Amino acid sequence: MNNDEKILRQLAYEYKKIAELPRNAELIKLHTAVNDLKMIRPIVTMAELPWHELNVDGSLTLQCKDPVFKNIEKNFRQTLFQFKYFPADMIVRPYVKVQKVVKHSSIGVEIDETTLHLDADNHISSHQYKDQFEEDDSINLLKDVVVTYDKEETMKRFTKVATAIGDIIPIHLGGIDYIGNANWDVISRLRGVTAILIDLLDRPEFMMDLIERFTQIKEGVIAQYEELGLLDYDPDNIHCTSPYTSDLPAKDYVAGEPLKCKDVWGRGAAQIFGSVSKEMHNEYDIEFMKRTVGKCGLVYYGCCEPLDKKVDIVEKIPNLRKISITPWADVTNAAEIIGKKYVIASKPNPANVATSVLDKNIIKAEIGNILNSCKKNSCNVELTLKDISTCKYSLQTLIDWEKLTMDMVKNY
Repeated sequence: MNNDEKILRQLAYEYKKIAELPRNAELIKLHTAVNDLKMIRPIVTMAELPWHELNVDGSLTLQCKDPVFKNIEKNFRQTLFQFKYFPADMIVRPYVKVQKVVKHSSIGVEIDETTLHLDADNHISSHQYKDQFEEDDSINLLKDVVVTYDKEETMKRFTKVATAIGDIIPIHLGGIDYIGNANWDVISRLRGVTAILIDLLDRPEFMMDLIERFTQIKEGVIAQYEELGLLDYDPDNIHCTSPYTSDLPAKDYVAGEPLKCKDVWGRGAAQIFGSVSKEMHNEYDIEFMKRTVGKCGLVYYGCCEPLDKKVDIVEKIPNLRKISITPWADVTNAAEIIGKKYVIASKPNPANVATSVLDKNIIKAEIGNILNSCKKNSCNVELTLKDISTCKYSLQTLIDWEKLTMDMVKNY
């Protein structure tokens, strides 16, 4: 047994202890109730954490040399750390997942950017993108994506992990567990935000041709996922939000058969369209979402763009179940419109934890407004603190936020 295996085995024992706690089964019930539109109480999760600021006790320091083991080690250490300091309603699963090795060929153009870092240890940075689509014929550069499943490498990794820790905790093979479509986020990184917003006015037909081509590429990728049997309903999250539901896979799914889009979650977003009209948002994004994530069994739509005044177009997406309501949206307005129809994926403002000392009055006011608005309108709601670029190297800030917010939802 080499040193990597010794490290991983010790962590596996620690992970197994918290994975076997009864709280996980109870939390699965709470998560499922929210996504099934039968909420017992709001749930709280925390994601996209500034891990580089949190290693106060050295427990987050990675020690494994092997890249496959290091990936498992990272998950163990971060899960154990979060459970110790700010667990909220996180669920710890009683197994370890090894992902299938799935490769995607290039779409024909690559991101060309300049970045600026304020903190060298923080992966969050400012970006300036070079426009790859200045000319109308630049669309011809785009290529269909070829999806390849490397089964040999997958089984090599699976066997390696199973041999090392499989006698301690079960090892599962994971595939593509939800269909994502954020084409406008991709285009934003290939063009820059300013160029897109200008061209929506100056070159509307070109922009329509561009999103049509990106949608065709995405449709091809989704079809290949199905053909290759890569879909797998076992998501850890749907872009930071809870995936648990009794409505997936589809009722007619036969155990052991390859899953189809109708058996998994879909998740779409178009953050740049927070700056355009409802009509333009519908024409250039929602209509194309119908052809991609709209084929999925359930759909979660939205990211950071405010959607409280656009619910009527978002709900045109088939099988919509969850809508993102961000700090830039009016949660009171959203709650009144959404009511019991969909899950409100509420995103408390991460700027409120970008401080060395938490202002509890600000948090009480913000969370109180979210909860009161949702309670008044009988909403199903989950609160996800995410996009946490910094907490000013203060672990206590996140600890205090979690305790205060959990106290409030438990008294909902």
